[in-house]
Amino acid sequence: MTALTETFTLPNGVTIPQVGFGTWQVPDGPVAEGAVAAALKAGYRHIDTAWQYGNEASVGRAVRASGIARKDIFVTSKLPAHAKTYADAMNAFQESFAKLDLDYIDMYLIHAPWPWDDFGADYRKQNREVWRALEDIYATGKVRAIGISNFNARDQEDLYAHCTIKPMALQLQYYIGFTEDANVAAARKEGLLVEGFSPLATGFLTNNTDVAAIAAHYNATVAQVAIRYCLQNKVLPLPKAVNPAHITENAQLDFTISDEDMQTLDQLVDTAPGEEHNLY
Repeated sequence: MTALTETFTLPNGVTIPQVGFGTWQVPDGPVAEGAVAAALKAGYRHIDTAWQYGNEASVGRAVRASGIARKDIFVTSKLPAHAKTYADAMNAFQESFAKLDLDYIDMYLIHAPWPWDDFGADYRKQNREVWRALEDIYATGKVRAIGISNFNARDQEDLYAHCTIKPMALQLQYYIGFTEDANVAAARKEGLLVEGFSPLATGFLTNNTDVAAIAAHYNATVAQVAIRYCLQNKVLPLPKAVNPAHITENAQLDFTISDEDMQTLDQLVDTAPGEEHNLY
């Protein structure tokens, strides 16, 4: 098996390929469709999208056109952050479900605990209702797993205290030098799988000389080390690229970072100046 085909197991027993292909900021249409097609050709079997990205239809077309059996591709999408009522969540899900047109969605996440235009506000009460909608969607079989994204420990713990079905995954920003330790710990305490988006800090990390020095030890790129770092910390990375060469290069992960080098990477801080965070 390769790094792309090995899996993690979600709390409900569903397996998920341990490396995902992210599509944030990938424009809808030929760019998104081409990037997903290239990722599938390179061996990725886990594609991550969202209503907010505006490219669900392109992702669905690429998956359908790939010739790969639907059961062999894991597709995640996300509820828009502004959908904070039961009815809005149900309606938004149906919109995403129709755009993807894939018979089912493997995992569906609440994209954020607050609307993007009310960043950091307290929506704990509303999230309980939204989560009830996700539980009901899960019961229909249209999704195989449900979870959350960008939730801090406070918002996580409130949801865990009021849910019937516990979230199965937490997706958050995670890269060398920015690992959201408290939020990761809160999720892992409840048994959730942690996924890391922007493992390259939207590109800012690639210029880091400390990481580049370690990458040289393994004849690897900074991107490869950044993705491998996530895996060795048992975090599912979601790298994004649109260049087919970079897509293929990022999949070359069959090496192991030594314990000593992992410790060095763990101690790095402020590795990607200019990168923004969803912290509040």
